[in-house]
Amino acid sequence: MSPDRDRDRNRDELDVRERNGEGERDTNADSRSDHTDVDDLELTDAEQDALHELQLAIEHIHRSYGNLLAFHHELGHAMNRMAEAETLLREDGHEEWADELRDDHLPRGAVEDRWTYELVEDFQADFLVPLDRFEDSVRDELADGIGHVTERRYQRRLRERAEGGDG
Repeated sequence: MSPDRDRDRNRDELDVRERNGEGERDTNADSRSDHTDVDDLELTDAEQDALHELQLAIEHIHRSYGNLLAFHHELGHAMNRMAEAETLLREDGHEEWADELRDDHLPRGAVEDRWTYELVEDFQADFLVPLDRFEDSVRDELADGIGHVTERRYQRRLRERAEGGDG
């Protein structure tokens, strides 16, 4: 892998960690959402609906990424167990089976000779990060960077109703 691609992946991984709350947060985005009243946003109904659908899509993509990470970890544990089985078979005199595990199964990739860490890295760099950036740019342009506009407006309506006793 080239140094430029390594640097880009490291930057992209930081972006993903920040989106997942694992890194430093973008304080500008937080301050915008704290100081901008969602009801002051000049969004059409279609824009609000599109932002909501895009936000839900991104959330599902992040859940998919979590499932991909779980797959990566589970398969890693399975490979460790196969390595242990290789050792046990060899110790008990089953060289042929132990050699087959060592030579054919353990080094094999999960998908088209690719290991799961490669799938995780490619998903992150080629799919997750670009879509996160796209969603961020749309939200920045349409909603001053505020996320969950639909939910914030709904929350406000429910709280106003509760405070007013309307029922």
